Amino acid sequence: MVERPVVLVVMDGIGINPSEYGNAVKKAYTPTLDMLMNEYPNIVIKAHGSAVGLPSDGDMGNSEVGHNALGCGQIYSQGAKLVNESIESKDIYNSETWKKLVDHSRESTMHFLGLLSDGNVHSHIDHLIDLVKQAKREGIKRVRLHILLDGRDVPETSGLIYVEQIESVLESLRDENFDCKIASGGGRMVITMDRYEANWKMVELGWKIHVLGEGRGFTSAKEAVETYREELHCSDQDMPGFVIVENGEPVGTIQDGDSVILFNFRGDRALEISRAFEEENFTKFDRVRHPKVMYAGMLQYDGDLKIPSLFLVTPPKIKHTMSEYFISKGISQYAISETQKFGHVTYFWNGNRSEKFDENMETWVEVKSEVVPFEQKPWMKSTEITDLLVEAILSKKYDFLRVNYPNGDMVGHTGNFLATIIGVESVDLNLKRIIDAANKVGALVIVTADHGNADEMFEKRKKEDAPIKPKTAHTLNKVPFIIVDKSIQLDTNGEYGLANVASTVAELLEVEPLEIWEKSMLVK
Repeated sequence: MVERPVVLVVMDGIGINPSEYGNAVKKAYTPTLDMLMNEYPNIVIKAHGSAVGLPSDGDMGNSEVGHNALGCGQIYSQGAKLVNESIESKDIYNSETWKKLVDHSRESTMHFLGLLSDGNVHSHIDHLIDLVKQAKREGIKRVRLHILLDGRDVPETSGLIYVEQIESVLESLRDENFDCKIASGGGRMVITMDRYEANWKMVELGWKIHVLGEGRGFTSAKEAVETYREELHCSDQDMPGFVIVENGEPVGTIQDGDSVILFNFRGDRALEISRAFEEENFTKFDRVRHPKVMYAGMLQYDGDLKIPSLFLVTPPKIKHTMSEYFISKGISQYAISETQKFGHVTYFWNGNRSEKFDENMETWVEVKSEVVPFEQKPWMKSTEITDLLVEAILSKKYDFLRVNYPNGDMVGHTGNFLATIIGVESVDLNLKRIIDAANKVGALVIVTADHGNADEMFEKRKKEDAPIKPKTAHTLNKVPFIIVDKSIQLDTNGEYGLANVASTVAELLEVEPLEIWEKSMLVK
């Protein structure tokens, strides 16, 4: 046992924003967080852009790259940046996987499935465009796109911008030797993009739309979006699935002998649809038919489970993580969250690794999330998480404990401002319980976040009298880093990010940080 255990609290999606406009964090009643920010050592740190390995500081952070950086103390090229580098160098097209896909698809159809936006969190439309253009250059004759509308990492009703952009590209490429069309689509929170097995029904609906061509038919994606928006007044992320038809028949069902490329680079919402395509003994839903296709992901979304088996861009090989190093020093660890963020305090934290480094020294606890819209229960499982975490703290079994509260992010993504306020308040209530438990056993509490979201929930208005539009994407705001001990001094003059947390935690545990890690934020 270390002399003083450390408890690290990640308030997912709770950033620091001086403006009160659309700021659910400021609007919420947060006596605990307010007290911590006023009375204890704290600084704000970067959780986006270059600080987490993304291309530029105009790129918002996300929970995956955020927890990678937190867990490994280093900055790796991530997501869009990783794919950008591979496309620029042409390594993606020189890969064995791409060559296999091209050979396989010469007399069949190459399908591209993924999120259609420039949000740069799960995907980027530029990657899709480059892939389609390369397919034509390689002599592929038939391409079909299965597009998922975003409205979450980009403005909530911006979908038509991307639909019109990709349609324009397809029109410029289409000729007698290259047949390229959109075949199906739908909102990302309705079909296909479930994560952590929270709602397999979404994946089943996506399978029916993309693979079987079963769904409401439209003559174009534009018609589908405009019709649903007029009928349902829904945001892009909540749009029902649609199938593009000609003469009453789907233009692009997925058949034996075809190839399918999932062009999303982020892993959490890519795993389940990948399993549906790849697993022979699949039991999560009735696929009706399982076409024999060559399936590949933009990245390998789970390196331990080898999902998918084929991928275009090699993911960063994250080494020297905090968990592995602490185990080598005899430091026992406890990680907990609910289903929606459980993978972030385990898989992403441990450097995209599904398995523990040591079964005896790592305890992972998942509290099952409910399959219910987050705005209807914005407190989510915060109380149940805290019950178990408090028990773990008081047990004195663990040297380093970490927890993620998803509320600020998951409720924030719904665009429901009032519900998000409740979500933030739920985290604040439970933060007090953690601090009280830690004080009883002499543990040290650190409070931070992985990125912003709840702190900026309204789109900026061009005119003062313009209607308020919900913002459902992450923010570019910095996040708090608080140490609940008045005797500790943080460097208030440095420029720090999430990757600096590992060295800081190590020093607080009286362990020498690895040289490869970003430096500590403590004043020596």
